[in-house]
Amino acid sequence: MRNRTTASFDGVSIAYSVSGSASTALLFIHGGMSDRSFWDGAHAAFADRFRVLALDLAGHGESGRNRTDWGVPQFGRDALAVLDAEDVSRAVLVGNSLGGPAAVEAALLAPSRALAVIGVDTFQDIAPPMEPGQIRERVAAWRSDPAASMDQMMRQLLHPDTDPGLYGDILRRNSQTPIDVVCSLFLGLTGYDAGAAVAKLTVPLRCVNGDKYPTNIESVRRFAPGFDAVILPHTGHYPMLECPAAFHRALNNTLRNLGIAGSGG
Repeated sequence: MRNRTTASFDGVSIAYSVSGSASTALLFIHGGMSDRSFWDGAHAAFADRFRVLALDLAGHGESGRNRTDWGVPQFGRDALAVLDAEDVSRAVLVGNSLGGPAAVEAALLAPSRALAVIGVDTFQDIAPPMEPGQIRERVAAWRSDPAASMDQMMRQLLHPDTDPGLYGDILRRNSQTPIDVVCSLFLGLTGYDAGAAVAKLTVPLRCVNGDKYPTNIESVRRFAPGFDAVILPHTGHYPMLECPAAFHRALNNTLRNLGIAGSGG
């Protein structure tokens, strides 16, 4: 696994990791407040058949924080910068949580290079844009008590009997994102219409989701008619960490069902 950096559209430094050398790439995009290390297991699982890329979105991990205009489209351009830096001509975009919409945005920016978008515990439904007042309330709560807000979020995202060590590790890693970035991230969601973006996709949309929240396949198909999902039992928001072997099998099967086997696969 090699660590590299490139510049995004606005000059923000984007850190990423790469392994493998196949012509077809899997680009892994983490969720809000996480970082590319959440995908470390994917390098060993897929680098024999794919080029595996994982980035830190702006404001996260080792990437720069000097962004002034935050939002999902901008995160999509961070992903595009990595595809450009690695001269990738064929890519599957895999995104967890907020990384799912970011993957959609990247696919819309590179339609001739994107093969599919695969969400990971995201797109359980496609809701209308969040109300500005709702976002402001959330930002105020995070600024007032970041630790309590993080704990509340984690309890909503994971099953109550999640291994305490894993729970603590995820909480610790997510808590490293600066509060100013967290608030900018939320404010950047104002007016974002995920349904409109998904409806523009010209490549397949699939998901590998946990069961903490039900996935409404028929609802998502209103925007992406061919949508389908694999549901991992008793799994929360971070399948790649909670049940990595089962997650990698499900992702591999999803790729094969799409006809994307990678070199030698």
